[in-house]
Amino acid sequence: MDKQQILIVDDEEINRAVLNEMFREEYDILEAENGQDAIFQIENNHNIVLILLDVVMPVMNGFEVLKYMKERELLEEIPVILITGESVRDSEDEAYTYGVADVMHKPFYPHIVRRRSKNIIELYQNKHNMEVRLKEQEEAIMEKEKEILENNEFMIDALSSVVEFRSAETGEHIRRIKYFTRIMLKYLMKYFPKYGLTQEQVDEIARASALHDIGKIGIPDAILLKPGRLTSEEFEIMKTHTTIGCDILEKLRGNQSAGFYQYCYDICRYHHERWDGNGYPDHLVGDQIPISAQIVAVADVYDALVSPRVYKSAYANNIAYDMIMNGECGQFSPDVLECFELAKVDFFNIVEVIKMFDFS
Repeated sequence: MDKQQILIVDDEEINRAVLNEMFREEYDILEAENGQDAIFQIENNHNIVLILLDVVMPVMNGFEVLKYMKERELLEEIPVILITGESVRDSEDEAYTYGVADVMHKPFYPHIVRRRSKNIIELYQNKHNMEVRLKEQEEAIMEKEKEILENNEFMIDALSSVVEFRSAETGEHIRRIKYFTRIMLKYLMKYFPKYGLTQEQVDEIARASALHDIGKIGIPDAILLKPGRLTSEEFEIMKTHTTIGCDILEKLRGNQSAGFYQYCYDICRYHHERWDGNGYPDHLVGDQIPISAQIVAVADVYDALVSPRVYKSAYANNIAYDMIMNGECGQFSPDVLECFELAKVDFFNIVEVIKMFDFS
């Protein structure tokens, strides 16, 4: 390992010699007779652990060196002890403003300079080592969180895919719901700050949307796979997928955060509620319906309209859009409909792109 370096900056050769003698056994000594030389040494050496800096020098003085270092944030990495004469004692406040580690006055006592210098070097190195450890710990935590998130994403997609396979859907429904949900949330966050959505919440709601129909696992095949419209009795059974899904989520909750679990629960239970109270299962009205469920409700209805089903053909994008905006699929919040209007082109593009790659 290379020896650590101390840079001594003083226009007086005798002062440099005295300071050199103090440290040369433990450190490599670099010398500069003015500020310009000091900057050259700083730029060309990368193991400097301390700078002993005089103030009054020709060509470039000590404060100009400090200015150079401050502008480049070097004073956070390399401690500087300002060594100044009695005649410029008033400049001490200015030196600390720049961020020097210490100020010592000439004439100095060698043992004091040596002791204070070593203390400062140790302090900065301990600080640096702690920052490195904290950064490593932060990176490890972030990597673990990423791994957990990816595992959760896999499990969510796996669970939601079970429903798709059972109901003979294309396998793209869940992916589209997440896209549509995220797009509408983007507009909600931008144009409706009253909801206080953050990017983290947008990500969680979009992930939670994949589980909106998880309760269909508990619906009998005769109803779930019926190649036609359901009778009123069958539809009542189908409606229970909202509460069945909540029961499943409760059993699978594990160590999920309270916030993410609540989004999953709200979306699963309330994505068939309607603004006027004519939805199910709880007939909530207006803002009683969580905003996460309101957004997913529109995404779900739109995707159902533009996708073929055993009992119907796919509607064109513009027709599906008009049906939702005109209230033919139930009443939605004015705020949510405005977001849907803003997202119109995005929705159309997603559907068209998916059609381009549908090779079935």
